[in-house]
Amino acid sequence: MDFIKEFLLFLRERKKYWLIPLFVILLLIGGLLAITGGTALAPFIYSIF
Repeated sequence: MDFIKEFLLFLRERKKYWLIPLFVILLLIGGLLAITGGTALAPFIYSIF
């Protein structure tokens, strides 16, 4: 939790708001790959990338 808090404080202080969508997309892709990594859906997910 401290990492997220520090990251948000960094964004607010340095006015780097364009990093928020990038961070969210990376989290979503990482979560998707982690959830579907061992299932039968894995070949379909990997074909997207």
